[in-house]
Amino acid sequence: MGEADGGPIVKITGIRTYRVPPRWLFLKIETDGGYHGWGEAVLEGHAAGAEATTRELADLLIGRDPRRINDIWQMLYRNGCYRGGPLLMTAISGIDTALWDLLGKIHATPIHALLGGGQRDRVRTYTWIGGDSPTDLIQHALHALEQGFDAVKFNATGAVPMIGGVAAIDETVARVGAVRDAVGTRLDLALDFHGRVHTPTTTQLLRELEPFRPMWVEDPVPASNPGAVIEAARSTSIPIAVGERVHTRAEFLTLLESRAIRILNPDPAHIGGISETLRLAGTAESYDVAVAPHCPLGPIALAACLQIDAVAYNAVIQEQSLGIHYNTGSDLLDYVLDSPFEYTDGTLTIPTGPGLGVELNEAALAQASSTPHDWRAPIWRHPDNSIAEW
Repeated sequence: MGEADGGPIVKITGIRTYRVPPRWLFLKIETDGGYHGWGEAVLEGHAAGAEATTRELADLLIGRDPRRINDIWQMLYRNGCYRGGPLLMTAISGIDTALWDLLGKIHATPIHALLGGGQRDRVRTYTWIGGDSPTDLIQHALHALEQGFDAVKFNATGAVPMIGGVAAIDETVARVGAVRDAVGTRLDLALDFHGRVHTPTTTQLLRELEPFRPMWVEDPVPASNPGAVIEAARSTSIPIAVGERVHTRAEFLTLLESRAIRILNPDPAHIGGISETLRLAGTAESYDVAVAPHCPLGPIALAACLQIDAVAYNAVIQEQSLGIHYNTGSDLLDYVLDSPFEYTDGTLTIPTGPGLGVELNEAALAQASSTPHDWRAPIWRHPDNSIAEW
């Protein structure tokens, strides 16, 4: 095995995928030098499709130098006629993250050191409370305080018809107001509309929620309509966060150029991995826009986010999935060997181990993936039996 300025010369020999409960897809890139890297390439509710796309791209990687991360990224993104979209970008994300993990292991150093060194040693984090249809919010908010968190996020609404009506608005306002009354200013409240509220109702609802001073409202309307997102953002003093369902920098640029969006929450597992998220964060910084990486996913996705948080100046707070309502039957640390995730006073410490700083239990993954999950988002309907946004 030869040496070069970039470390040992190795070649990619294979990619393994593991689709495991509760709703995750991990991939492992292997080399002829014994080095390996982990990525997470799941698109929630479409894990089988993401796995097939990842395997389709794997053929392009065999025999390549895994240190050439930029070249491989551009090859995967630009090869052929079609680019962008959730499935392709999710597969690229998992591969990109695994390549960075592998490079860090080759050099026996964390990814953030390869990127010029961290700007912070820990990052503020928040915990999810409630569920898909928010319940027991006050109880869960008080428990979050006991755990040391100073910020929470929750779904602010259940299913909302296109014109929500006074009752739907009042119900949401009462729900948020009750949480604010219970916790005072001890907790910052991030409200997720999850794209469930449409333009005819959004402006009214945002106006009614302003007195509770949310940290942000996320996806106030479906992100597939950027004009409506921008209109909602301009209608309120509440900072609007958007990005988990946006998959290319070009799409984000429309939001940034509006000068209306205050927070981007891209998902490094869906936008192109560590490489593309950092490129986006740099662009957002020039617009004085904050970044709060989206991550209701597994441990590899979280570890990738923390490497980004270490080096992106405008990274302000990190989502994480420990105990989240999606993790039925399995939780964040179930497949992890020697967890690097240290929670202290509402913050997460940046891992300092080689690569991502986290290693998975491959035997446990192999056993769990022998009966791969097929997680699906619930199907919601309005009282008239029409499909509701989830």
